[in-house]
Amino acid sequence: MTETTTGTGLPKGFRSAELGWPELHRLPHPPRRVPFLGDVLGVDRRSPVQDSMRYARALGPIFRRKVFGKEFVFVWGARLAADLADETRFAKHVGLGVANLRPVAGDGLFTAYNHEPNWQLAHDVLAPGFSREAMAGYHRMMLEVAGRLTDHWDRAEAAGRTVDVPGDMTKLTLETIARTGFGHDFGSFERSRPHPFVTAMVGTLSYAQRLNSVPAPLAPYLLRDAARRNTADITYLNRTVDDLVRARRSGGAAAGGDLLDRMLETAHPETGERLSDENVRRQVITFLVAGHETTSGALSFALHYLARHPEIAARARAEVDRVWGRAAAPGYEQVAKLRYVRRVLDESLRLWPTAPAFAREALRDTVLAGEHPMRQGAWALVLTPMLHRDPEVWGADAGRFDPDRFDARAVRSRPPHVFKPFGTGARACIGRQFALHEATLVLGLLLRRYELRAQPGYRLKVTERLTLMPEGLRLGLERRTAPAPAAADAVPETETEADGGGSGARCPVHRAGD
Repeated sequence: MTETTTGTGLPKGFRSAELGWPELHRLPHPPRRVPFLGDVLGVDRRSPVQDSMRYARALGPIFRRKVFGKEFVFVWGARLAADLADETRFAKHVGLGVANLRPVAGDGLFTAYNHEPNWQLAHDVLAPGFSREAMAGYHRMMLEVAGRLTDHWDRAEAAGRTVDVPGDMTKLTLETIARTGFGHDFGSFERSRPHPFVTAMVGTLSYAQRLNSVPAPLAPYLLRDAARRNTADITYLNRTVDDLVRARRSGGAAAGGDLLDRMLETAHPETGERLSDENVRRQVITFLVAGHETTSGALSFALHYLARHPEIAARARAEVDRVWGRAAAPGYEQVAKLRYVRRVLDESLRLWPTAPAFAREALRDTVLAGEHPMRQGAWALVLTPMLHRDPEVWGADAGRFDPDRFDARAVRSRPPHVFKPFGTGARACIGRQFALHEATLVLGLLLRRYELRAQPGYRLKVTERLTLMPEGLRLGLERRTAPAPAAADAVPETETEADGGGSGARCPVHRAGD
């Protein structure tokens, strides 16, 4: 039993939905419930998100599922999700999957409970690390890591080999956050197999998801071997980070400072409080895991769609050629001018948000959207891929890939709180601008350098390990000739700030309401 669990095997504070929803019986649930086991017939424990999406289509914008005696409420209707975004009545809820990561991430930014003081302390200390000025400083290192990726892909293209997109995007994003945030090089592109840190990270994420697929009291028996591997994975992650911190303490601050320097040296501007050594470790693990796992998935989905839609890829590539011209490498400000490339990324995140759900809990007794009573502490899980497919907002063709859904006029026509790939409110992802700049930069560089060839017969299959990732995605490459000279700032007049210009300060979802 860990510090986060009770004698039932469930995280402390877990409330099954019947304890917080007085009219739970009104919510539809899947047919063919089985006593004790609940709604498990026909489900695949390896794909709980996609199972829930299937039920969502059949049951409507709010529904419930029962698994091993635990009731869960799912929400995906845009009106309901918008109400849950009200920060005066609702706050982040650390759901079961996230709580299962607390043995490794503790009270890190992503896994902290709302009452834990280290969340606010760490947020206030680290927020300047994602300012416009800080982001501009990371840009050069992002370019250097991207150069290692293109060297790797050049060799594959020359040899006529396809490339492993998810694997290579994972290498790219791990090296990017490790170098920009912590001055560390994992040597991912020099390895024929994933770095052990990645293997351990995937192991902890997969174990956290598996814990939800068995009855909690039986987990210590049914997952005994998996639990031992998970303990070893956590030990490895902790040791890796401890070595990294120890090296920094002995070697001095990084040139220009980075996230690790902020964690070790910066006091809270008002209280003077500093992060403890244990919390530093938890924050580093949080950033290394969350800072690369979701971005690698977003890039992989975007590259899949670009390869499947050559006309969209050609339009995005033309923008890169026009905006960047013959410059050997784009400047920081030039990345923000890739507005159509950014739309491609946003549309990929709409269809497959790599963090596919977030939970919200009631701060007091309330009524959700004027219809569903909730007691204080009651919570619901917002199923983001379905929110992003709500036909009342996105149209009858919501399942179709169309980056123009994110042009300025289309964005202004939609209500707020309908696009939530980074969560919502005060606990939304602190590193979202870092991820968006990195992903837009990388897509621009790859489009500029290669024609992307989809593999015949490949059909998108999504693998789940709390995050989402394309499975088995490989692409063929063809080197392009250099683009024709173009004015570096030739951006059509119809592209405005509301359409995504300004890399540092804009909201990632383009709406003040979000």
